[in-house]
Amino acid sequence: MIEAIQYEGHPCIELEDLWIALHNFFNSAQTQEIDIHVLDNIPNKSTKEWNSFSKQELVNVIEKYNNLSALGPNKLTWSYIKIIIRDEDCLSKLIDIANACIDLGYWPSHFKSSTMVIIPKLNKTVYDSPKSY
Repeated sequence: MIEAIQYEGHPCIELEDLWIALHNFFNSAQTQEIDIHVLDNIPNKSTKEWNSFSKQELVNVIEKYNNLSALGPNKLTWSYIKIIIRDEDCLSKLIDIANACIDLGYWPSHFKSSTMVIIPKLNKTVYDSPKSY
């Protein structure tokens, strides 16, 4: 799909070209003047600790997911994850990982990855501009 995007009249064939196009498009207001003093009017709020995940909370959330949804970067479907969490040891380990991430304030890069599938909009035949995405 990256070949379809054009920037300044040239197709973005290389990943570097795509990065430049998207960066320049989404940061086009970067050089405009801003008044940061508007932030002075926002009251400070106290920080709040995250509650740990419970086993039941995780099970309830995962059970709601559709087994036919798209695969994530780990290539596991929700139906497999639902089978995995039926095992008490596996469920405990997942909870431990989630709670360790919260306690440490660290999210592995794999948790931040996703696979995107472009679904064309009706009556829209051109997808050659960064704003189309």
